[in-house]
Amino acid sequence: MHAVKPEGHVIVATFGPEGFSKCSGLDVVRYDADGLHGEFGDAFRLVESATEVHETPFGTSQQFIYCYCVKSS
Repeated sequence: MHAVKPEGHVIVATFGPEGFSKCSGLDVVRYDADGLHGEFGDAFRLVESATEVHETPFGTSQQFIYCYCVKSS
């Protein structure tokens, strides 16, 4: 795995807090923006976050959260 360089950018998407508790039969971890940002630690600054509701092929809705972070120099 490559480390993120200072001033490097990271965009991560995962299941949102109102999303399903399982995906393809597996348990998932759901995050809000602060919780997901917290997984990166103090070396990263949260620049922006967004929530999306995705309509699945099965006619259900699934919430996702996106976080855009920059590593401190």
